[in-house]
Amino acid sequence: MAAGRTTTPGRTRDGATQAVIGRRLRTGLVMLLALLVILGGRLFWVQGLDPSGLAQAVTANRTRVIEMPSRRGEIVDANGNVLAKSVQSFNITVDQTLFQDYDRAQDSGTMEHVTRDQAISQLAGVLKLDPKKVRAAVTGEKRFNYVARNISPEVRTKVIDLDNPAIYSESNSQRVYPSGAVAGGLVGFMSSDNRALAGLELTQDKQLTGTDGERKFEIGANGVRIPNATAEDVPARDGETVKLTINQDIQWVAQQAIANQVAANKAEWGTAVVVEVATGNLIAVADSTTVDPNDPGATPADRRGSLAVSAAYEPGSTTKMITASGLIEEKKATPLSQFLLPPTYTIDGQTFSDSFDHGYERRTLAGILGWSMNTGTVMAGSQLSREQRYDYLRRFGIGQPLNLPLPGTSQGILAPPDQWDGRQQYTVLFGQGVSQTPVHTAMAFQTIANNGVRLQPRLIDAYVDPDGTEHKVPIAAGTRVVSDDTAHQVQQIIEGVITDGGAKDAQLEGYRVGGKTGTSENPGPNGRFDGYTASFVGMAPMENPKYVVGIVLQKPQGNIYGISTAPAFKTIMSQVLNTYKVPPSTGTPPHLPLNY
Repeated sequence: MAAGRTTTPGRTRDGATQAVIGRRLRTGLVMLLALLVILGGRLFWVQGLDPSGLAQAVTANRTRVIEMPSRRGEIVDANGNVLAKSVQSFNITVDQTLFQDYDRAQDSGTMEHVTRDQAISQLAGVLKLDPKKVRAAVTGEKRFNYVARNISPEVRTKVIDLDNPAIYSESNSQRVYPSGAVAGGLVGFMSSDNRALAGLELTQDKQLTGTDGERKFEIGANGVRIPNATAEDVPARDGETVKLTINQDIQWVAQQAIANQVAANKAEWGTAVVVEVATGNLIAVADSTTVDPNDPGATPADRRGSLAVSAAYEPGSTTKMITASGLIEEKKATPLSQFLLPPTYTIDGQTFSDSFDHGYERRTLAGILGWSMNTGTVMAGSQLSREQRYDYLRRFGIGQPLNLPLPGTSQGILAPPDQWDGRQQYTVLFGQGVSQTPVHTAMAFQTIANNGVRLQPRLIDAYVDPDGTEHKVPIAAGTRVVSDDTAHQVQQIIEGVITDGGAKDAQLEGYRVGGKTGTSENPGPNGRFDGYTASFVGMAPMENPKYVVGIVLQKPQGNIYGISTAPAFKTIMSQVLNTYKVPPSTGTPPHLPLNY
């Protein structure tokens, strides 16, 4: 038998097994090393390259933010009487499952342990509630339950300061209008979810709306505030207060007076406007039907605004004041210029008549306005060119925007002179073929009362910061319309309307008054006659006019020439002069001759 190496089967298997194990160990070691490299790289990324990311995420998870709602600004009258305000309240709620002992951070940085019984006692004390009622509210398994409703912002802050992780709050805000319907059409109203819908609430929403604040702090896993951790308070900033030029008391009187006048004459609607001559301030803008912002649904939708700024009507004979102003300014006539007036007057194929039958009349310009004669107005006014007639209407603000902060304001209609037909070129002289709002009419008379300088009507006097700082809305520079001398002569003419002409019922005891009546026909949907508009605008005291009051009645019933707007005018003007302590008149009226 040949000599040679022999192989033992058992040893061969052991070697193979060891080789396999070795390979597995090496593979596992490589995988472990690879995993360590990945983890190391991630750790390097987090801790070295992105050190703030994880920290921010952790901080965000433990940051608690409590909203500090702002309060909507108030709307007040000229004397600070509140017309609109927000009542802010809160409901206090609890997560019953979390209401237990807790630790509260102190200003010193230490922790105070508060037992459940102590927490109930403290919460009851802040809310001024029976501790038994509080205990019942916070005990149970409900994740949400009310503890108290409609608490003040001050009490809510005290509740938050308890730092109880089981206690929360929810905000309630209700807009209320303490004066109800007084100036309601101007103030406007809000929706049930506190959206501005109308009036100044809508146009001044940006100024009235405040900026919410917040209280931000960090809490631990148990919901307890972490002492010495980052805390930040951003205080809420309340909205601005909007201070109006309106006088609440005069506004109320004006609303009552015009409502009574509408009822007495069975008119469709009526308005009353009061203007302070020297400033253009609207002291009252009253409608016969006025919305109560606390319950706007009770008023028809088309009467929730102010017709005094939105309803354009043909003014009628109040415009004769503008015609007289143009004639005197252009030196075409004086108050004593003489006109022989026939029963009817025809020019360019157009015939005009007056509201009363008459033969030939010898009238001065003062007499034409004193008895509101269309024939004389056309005869005298035809001396002005078409362009001059248009120009003076524009100068007095007719067809111009009111620039008032109210939705739905109308600038009226004043067509260019090249669009006037053969009749309209003359009817514009006595206020037909042109339309304007009651405020436009009142401001035209403000111009004459202000010695020929027209001002813009003002409704907002100032904005007031939450700290009480008042920012006045500047009075816009006036526009010289006619000379001081022209204005003075027109003042004499319209005072004669009251003393010697057709509006004697507008006389006011103790005060000299000037004014002008107006009557116009309303075109219906088919273009035919659809009732009258009656108006009167007056100023007082005539030795130095300070206030203008304008009255408009839409479609009064009965004989239009027997309808008077004087009762409403006298009631309102008397209140105005008394409120502002205007001394009784001195001197005597000029008594210009109306005939020659």
